[in-house]
Amino acid sequence: MDLWIVVTLCAAFFQTLRFMLHKVLSTGGLTATSSTFARFAYAAPAAVLVVAGYLIATGQEWPQLSIAFWAYALFGALGQILATVFVVALFRQRNFAVGITFKKTEVIQTALVGLAVLGENISAAGWGAILVGLVGVLLLSETPGLQGNWLRRMGSPAVALGLASGFFFAISGVGYRGASLEIASDAPFLRAGVTLVCVVLSQALGMALWLRLFEPGQITAVWAARRTAFWLGLTSMAGSLSWFTAFTLQTAAYVQALGQVELIFSLMASVLVFKESITRRELAGIGFLCLSVLILVLVL
Repeated sequence: MDLWIVVTLCAAFFQTLRFMLHKVLSTGGLTATSSTFARFAYAAPAAVLVVAGYLIATGQEWPQLSIAFWAYALFGALGQILATVFVVALFRQRNFAVGITFKKTEVIQTALVGLAVLGENISAAGWGAILVGLVGVLLLSETPGLQGNWLRRMGSPAVALGLASGFFFAISGVGYRGASLEIASDAPFLRAGVTLVCVVLSQALGMALWLRLFEPGQITAVWAARRTAFWLGLTSMAGSLSWFTAFTLQTAAYVQALGQVELIFSLMASVLVFKESITRRELAGIGFLCLSVLILVLVL
């Protein structure tokens, strides 16, 4: 088995574990915001240690960072914060597998944002994938206890949170890509590592200030939840490094396509760990959305 396949499977696995831990923290004493802060706060030390060890082992120096780098990095950092808050809040609305599936609309929304902002053309196959994804979203928009037509269901909090999380994850990806390209180095791991350290430190500091001002007591709650939050930070760090490594070894389209195995992992977690039931309608919706994402990443 090729190395990129192993690394991509590891990335999807660690990402599923991270969102499982997010769900555990969000249903405990932490808010969606403080649960998001826990991820960055406990991932930051690991990121610094790994990148510092890499620089020492390879004899490389910390690169010069331009204003453009910081603009892209902070843009992506804010997008990721909002996306994570939305997806953690979604876990309180719907089950784990559906929440992860809504998050996966980031791939579809990236194509739409690219068309609207950059004028990038989408092929007929790409539009077909988007329409297939719309069918999946309509199926998943069936919120328990909510009556009415499909327009009302599409306006439910669960759908709004899910689509918003996908949108801001797409925004964060654009920012991180722009930031890494601003670093003058031929080493992909160096560019990715430096960007990751700068981003996660800024996120941890920014969210600590927010919680101190607007959610007093939540920083203490994050520290009290350190036994779980510690593993959240480690899985977040491991997942990020795995994704970056996979993209350096293989074409992004193949990595993204294989990465959809995360949906299978999340379905297994939803049923086996959280003991949540999956309806036939939700399974059909997940199936349509998986098909949509797979088609899209292969035709772009």
